[in-house]
Amino acid sequence: MTTDFDHAAEVVRRFDRDRYLSALLAPEAHRPAMMALYAFNAEIGRIRESVSEPLPGEVRLQWWRDLLGGTEHGAAAANPVAGALSRTIDTYNLPRQALVAMTEARIFDLYNDPMPDLNDLEGYAGETVSSLFQLGCLVLANGEDLGTATIAGHAGVAYGLTGLMRALPWHSARRQMYLPGDVRSRHNLDPETVFRGETTPELLAVLTEMRAHVRHHLTRVRQAAEVGLKACQPAFLPLLLVEPFLRKLEVDGFDPLHQVAEISQLRRQWILWRASGNVFGRL
Repeated sequence: MTTDFDHAAEVVRRFDRDRYLSALLAPEAHRPAMMALYAFNAEIGRIRESVSEPLPGEVRLQWWRDLLGGTEHGAAAANPVAGALSRTIDTYNLPRQALVAMTEARIFDLYNDPMPDLNDLEGYAGETVSSLFQLGCLVLANGEDLGTATIAGHAGVAYGLTGLMRALPWHSARRQMYLPGDVRSRHNLDPETVFRGETTPELLAVLTEMRAHVRHHLTRVRQAAEVGLKACQPAFLPLLLVEPFLRKLEVDGFDPLHQVAEISQLRRQWILWRASGNVFGRL
């Protein structure tokens, strides 16, 4: 019989393969909860792709906020991801407000407003990605806070910004601009050239600065890592893919508007498996 947690795992396998593989390398007792968290993230992260206008997307995000806030929903029992997430929250005493904040940050995805500046972008990554690292740590530590907020913050910015650079072809096609305004201004990048699919020297300069910023946060992760964080290392496994993706983005002749930086599935599995016992030492 398929359980809510089985369904959640299938959602993660389909829409977030890297976190799926990472969850499989977590201790067996915590895998269902990790899948529930990652499935929730996948559900709210792909709302833009499943609606034709922002308002229905806001309604879906509000549904999740109401659920997390304890408002009764007749359809909640029919949503296996919601069921798995609710049980995970109760089992590990997870902070509901962090999950609510994830849904609120995702409102930005529904519209085509440009990202104002780097500080706003880091805030967005913090709410949508850093929180997921932190919640994963709580699960792996049986609900205990091991003091991972700082390292999760830097990890989320590094992973989130790398993902946004990889997704540039999709975002530009629908006129979404996640590249921050202050960085664009520094390099005189006209967003309209990006939307027209023109890979200009200005765009390449912006992406060079963004990659340097990602590496800065990776360095901060290494500095913050401690032996005491061993229990929650599986939550940080996806971070091992950041540097390989950055190197793909830097290959001579790579076109960031018309190509997607990819690593073969076998290579990803090998990177994650090899580092599963020493995540921070492999960064």
